This record gives sequence, structure tokens and C-alpha cells, in this order.
Amino acid sequence: MIGFVEGLFVTIRTALRRPVTAQYPDPSKRQPVADLFMGFPALTWDNDVQEPYCTGCMVCVRDCPTQCMSAIMSDNPQHAEGRSRRRKIVEAFEINLGRCILCGICVDVCPFEALFWSPEYEYSEPKIADLLHDKTKLSQWMETVPDFQEYESGSEAKKPTVPQ
Repeated sequence: MIGFVEGLFVTIRTALRRPVTAQYPDPSKRQPVADLFMGFPALTWDNDVQEPYCTGCMVCVRDCPTQCMSAIMSDNPQHAEGRSRRRKIVEAFEINLGRCILCGICVDVCPFEALFWSPEYEYSEPKIADLLHDKTKLSQWMETVPDFQEYESGSEAKKPTVPQ
């Protein structure tokens, strides 16, 4: 009988406390995202010459365990004109977020710091085929990336910026 009363007391106490479930679609009721939350990779952009930092070296594509990334590189026309120091530039860069396991290998192995974690986590699309995001969408996510020099010790790189 005592066990029954204790169980009933636990049930009543649990029923009377405030709910902890956030109503997801409502923006005013969403839970805040932690400062260092790693959502999806974002492609960094160099606003000085209006081109991505990515040179299409394919290191991230080769090291990706799920092979969810693809890139096509080409000669940089701005380098021939003397406006950019990058000889090669990425012509097309895509990440299939339906296959990405968010392991972070692509961000870690990039020698040009062209990929960075954005806190973006909403990527719902009406069709599965729309989960393939190209460099335009990935560069838009850079608006949400915090200043990485604040929490990466020893980092001397330029702060990634977003195309205007």
C-alpha cells in the first residue's frame, strides 16, 4: 500500500510540473542553440574579391566517409586579371545533407579554412532530392556562424564573411 501511495505521489507531482517540450514550428517557443553548436558545414566567402575561399582541392571530398560532397574546380579568371591570389576556384560545390553524418572531417581537413560549422540545423525540404545544397545555399549559412577566433586558440585566419 505504501508503494502505491508513493507511486501515486510521483505521478501527481510529474503531472503538475511545467512542460519541457518546445513547440518546434513556433519561432517564439524554440529553445536557444548553444554558442558552439555544430550544425551543418558552411562555405566561407571572401568579400574582398567576391569568391569563395574554396579552391576545389578535393581534400574534403576524398576524406568524407559517406561521400556526400562533390566539387568541381576550374581556373580562376580573377587570378589571370591579377585581382585574386587563388589560381583555382571551386565552380560547383555541393553537400547532400541527407547523407551527411555531421562527423566534421571536412571542416578539420580543409587546408584553406573554406568550410566552417554553422549553427544551422533546419534543412527540411519538401522533397528528398532538394537536400542537395550547392555553394550558394552553403555560403548563406555563414551569416549564422559565430566569430571562430573567439573559441579557436591560436587561429590567425581572417574571419569568414558572407557575400552581400
